Amino acid sequence: MSRYVGIDLHRRRSVVVILDLDGTKVSSRRIDNSPRELAAVVGEAGSEPEVVLEATWGWYWAADVIEETGGRVHLAHPLGVKGFENRRVKNDDRDATLLADLLRMGSLPESWIAPRSLRELRELVRYRHKLSQLRTGLKSHVHSVLGKEGVVPSLTTLWGPGGARFLDERHWGRPMGIGSNRYGT
Repeated sequence: MSRYVGIDLHRRRSVVVILDLDGTKVSSRRIDNSPRELAAVVGEAGSEPEVVLEATWGWYWAADVIEETGGRVHLAHPLGVKGFENRRVKNDDRDATLLADLLRMGSLPESWIAPRSLRELRELVRYRHKLSQLRTGLKSHVHSVLGKEGVVPSLTTLWGPGGARFLDERHWGRPMGIGSNRYGT
């Protein structure tokens, strides 16, 4: 008999709720996040359980563990689930129960789960994009410091060997006074 498992996933600990086919709560447990503990709790739901977790921080590892234990993973779209949250009491147990119940009733707003190999490629693209943003920000910061100091580089680019030499030859932050060469002249 297949059961429904809802997981309210957090950074350090998560709540796992198991429901029967009729929606009766079989168990509710708070676990420390580790692959071993998650696999054990999902294993309590029987063979091939339907498991749902929200697309929030760190869901990759949990989805992989659930698949390895024989569960069928569903990824709840966080914005879609918010539409069902018209309740007075909100806690981790109720959140996990809501996810499992939505899956059980066929009303779960789902997100697509990319295969592991594609997820790795997507992460590489994200990291490259983030590093490019950081590099651009740092270059802008260098130009900002130059502008603050009143230095207008004569080079077309500061990011080659000539630019490094140009920046090394500047005397930064010297107090204004007689004989200072603050403006690069």
